[in-house]
Amino acid sequence: MAIRMALALAGVLVSGTALSQSATPGFNTLIPESILTPDSVETSIGTLNFFDGLPDEETVTKVYDNLDRVRATQIFLDMVPLASIEGLRRGMESVGVDASHKILLYNDLMDSNSLFLTGNTDTIYAIGMLDLQRDGATVVEIPPGAGPGTVNDAYFRFVIDMGAPGPDRGKGGKYLILPPGYEGEVPEGYFSVESPTYVNWLPLRGFLVDGKTDAAVDMWTNGLKIYPLSRKDNPPQLEVVNGTGIVMNTVHANDETFFEEIAEVIQREPLEFLDDELRGNLASIGIEKGKEFAPDARMRAILKDGVAIANATARALAFRPRSETIYIYGEESAWFTAFDGGSYQWLLNDGKGGRNRDARTVFFYIATVNTPAMVLQMIGAGSQYALAALDSRGRYLDGAKDYQITIPGDVPAKDFWSLVVYDPQTRSMLQTDQPYPSKNNERNRDLVKNDDGSTTIWFGPKVPKGKEANWIQTVPGKGWFICLRLYGPLEPWFKQTWRPGEIEPVN
Repeated sequence: MAIRMALALAGVLVSGTALSQSATPGFNTLIPESILTPDSVETSIGTLNFFDGLPDEETVTKVYDNLDRVRATQIFLDMVPLASIEGLRRGMESVGVDASHKILLYNDLMDSNSLFLTGNTDTIYAIGMLDLQRDGATVVEIPPGAGPGTVNDAYFRFVIDMGAPGPDRGKGGKYLILPPGYEGEVPEGYFSVESPTYVNWLPLRGFLVDGKTDAAVDMWTNGLKIYPLSRKDNPPQLEVVNGTGIVMNTVHANDETFFEEIAEVIQREPLEFLDDELRGNLASIGIEKGKEFAPDARMRAILKDGVAIANATARALAFRPRSETIYIYGEESAWFTAFDGGSYQWLLNDGKGGRNRDARTVFFYIATVNTPAMVLQMIGAGSQYALAALDSRGRYLDGAKDYQITIPGDVPAKDFWSLVVYDPQTRSMLQTDQPYPSKNNERNRDLVKNDDGSTTIWFGPKVPKGKEANWIQTVPGKGWFICLRLYGPLEPWFKQTWRPGEIEPVN
């Protein structure tokens, strides 16, 4: 055996077969080609040149630019949730909601003047913003009869539900939101939870009664209280800003100023609210807690390029999904879910597959509010959502053309159903002559049904003759997409024995 090995190492033929090949030039032995770098390599970023594996100056510049570009692109996709909360904070502050006891209340429902990611015209929003660094532990008193409400942290992570899906189960109660690292005494009599961040978004919802907002507006105005725990003996009076008709932007930037929004949040929040991996990515482009974000001309150009690529990527994920699991009825239908995978944490296979980052990007690029209640199969409670951006032929929806969709009868919604039309640019309500670009079978009681109990909704720039009650206006030169909502969804929705029609072109 020893002789055979010696012969093999020497390259001697044994039984007519070569036991080794010639040594690689420059080496004493044969080196696997898979570990070697050629002198010239063609790539998507151009030709990369090397001397014996050592990159030349031009190649070094190319790959560092590409590395920073890749990181800028990934940071956008990862940080959309954070930027979205910051956009909400800035937008609300711009209209005077700048303290915890102030709320934005849509007395006559949200209309298209509010730039608000897929906001709806169906529920009465009461929206607050908490600052636990400024105020410390903060109390939120929820009145009985409240619809779904929640608290989300500065990275749009779920903190706690309130109202019907919360621990008060719609009976009302006192919630205590504690700041990160809270070490004080936690008094009894509260539903208490510690948030990972100082800034927290508080979206609350009430429902129409007999198609009117009065009852919910009264409930929020007279029953909701928000105040620092330190002022529980003398809490400030709730102040209300009416959001209906108000012009306001809550949408994050899609250009290089996106990174400035992110940098502000990083300086404000505690260091540990993001993990080491995410913080490291941010630091690689100059965003680090305790340091000024001041990119030089080279980095500014790269950030501009990276965010443009990332924005296009997010739009592809949202409006041309490639995921097979995102489609509710398979790829033959345009209807897709905002919660791809059915996890509010976007975990694959109960976490065994890690986090589906694309699914998270899709959701937060087009929507707000993160709560497990939105993915649970709660028969007759909560709400369910389906979106579509394509017609039945797989084409984008064109605001210059006419379309129709038929909603079959016996809609599996205990409370009501609605369709809202959105603008793909802002992902907010489409702005037309109709301030409420939607139809709701509770609010729009003049909707005309077909003989078989179904309802056909028409879309286009001009109202079809005789279809006024069932028409939603669109805008020539603009696209649109749609969201179907079922409030109090019933079993046929989850079993898919009932399904909406597709959006059919008329001309």
